[in-house]
Amino acid sequence: MAIDAYLEQLYRDGCRNDDAADSREGMMLNITPSTGMFLDLLIRDSKPSRILELGTSNGYSTLWIGRAAAAIDATVDTVDASAAKLERAKANLAACDLAEKVTVHQSDAGDFLRQCADDQYDLIFLDADRSRYVDWAPELLRVLRFGLMVVDNAVSHASEMFEFRRTLSQGFGFSVVVLPIGKGQMVVQSSSGRE
Repeated sequence: MAIDAYLEQLYRDGCRNDDAADSREGMMLNITPSTGMFLDLLIRDSKPSRILELGTSNGYSTLWIGRAAAAIDATVDTVDASAAKLERAKANLAACDLAEKVTVHQSDAGDFLRQCADDQYDLIFLDADRSRYVDWAPELLRVLRFGLMVVDNAVSHASEMFEFRRTLSQGFGFSVVVLPIGKGQMVVQSSSGRE
């Protein structure tokens, strides 16, 4: 099956799963196809060499990121705490011949970030536990090498993102813009370099 058809089927399966799930833990909470297309375009245009995704779930967003990364010979690390979701993600990556481009890590995102080197990533895609974003902010910015960070759900969960957005812009001096793509994409970039 071609990757576009696979993505379409996986998105439909994720929506059906989420409609039937009886708990948040059982939901896939996938990005929208328009967000996937945005990430694909952004990665191909900005050409990061190292990409970090926090919040793998079943790998739907990871497929979009991995395909774009493969086109520009970039590497991807993706992180999720759920072993069950990561098994699905690994199977989906293998089905699309992207397993070699993406390294899958089972870990708490905060713990993973603390183990990363400074300036390790050129692009970060954040779609994880929003209640922890403010606490993760210093580590996220420490591992980001003057690149971009894209954060999902900036419109659909704007109230949950308010403090994180303010921390990035006022506390750290980063440029922050919200784009009306999918559930809202917050794009973060250093406005003048870090000290």
